[in-house]
Amino acid sequence: MPVENVNKGVRYRDLTEEQVKLLAEQIARENLPKVNDGFVEFEIPDTFYTRYGKRALDIVISALALIVFSPIILVVLIATYFDVGKPILFKQERIGKDGRVFTLVKPRNMTNERDENGILLPAPERITKWGRFVRKYSLDELLNFWSILKGDMSIIGPRPLNAFYAARFSKRHNMRHKVRPGLECPLHDPSMGAMTWDNRFENDVWYVQNISFRTDIKMLFLLFRDTLWGRDRCSRADADVGGDFMGYTENGQVMTSEDVTEQQLIAVIT
Repeated sequence: MPVENVNKGVRYRDLTEEQVKLLAEQIARENLPKVNDGFVEFEIPDTFYTRYGKRALDIVISALALIVFSPIILVVLIATYFDVGKPILFKQERIGKDGRVFTLVKPRNMTNERDENGILLPAPERITKWGRFVRKYSLDELLNFWSILKGDMSIIGPRPLNAFYAARFSKRHNMRHKVRPGLECPLHDPSMGAMTWDNRFENDVWYVQNISFRTDIKMLFLLFRDTLWGRDRCSRADADVGGDFMGYTENGQVMTSEDVTEQQLIAVIT
């Protein structure tokens, strides 16, 4: 049952960070052993491209991008100051290659508005009009070229997720962290439909298994297509439309904050 429909008025958004952590830990204890049962770890392709070529291309492309886009980055930062004030940069710890944590930096595009209980409002309610514009055209991604140049990220790869998700992954989906995270890893198969959590993680695993120069060229084409004309461009502007990643159900389906039951919510607050 979606948390918005619980009879007793208990809502996921009203949980404290500690309560969310406890809820995710409980879900992991109950379901991860079953989900991980029988999983056999696989190796990523070991080629000249994966060892040297991909990183070399990342350095060249990110350095050129920072030079070319520096005027746009400056305009975005100035506009952000007038939109939300200081600080103009949003910093957050994200999961990198092999599970190492790094700091991602972006222009801030959400306010710090809170409800009557002092809890931050959901992201879609805090993003500003300027923030929606910036996200719609992926202008907030331009600073990520600095993370790519430093070696924290790659042009193509699984999107880096918040560090607090680290303990929630199944062994299979944790394989997405065997490579550097990227600006995006577009869905390689159109029949997968929308970019749900399930589809994203399965697509990331497919990418790790099939990483090559040819795969990255295909992904680059899909990235430009989706950024300029695709559905994902609009969905990014809406911010977190799929809820938070909470773990897995018993049958291995990804569970989000929208799937948490009333009983689970009540149990964590009592």
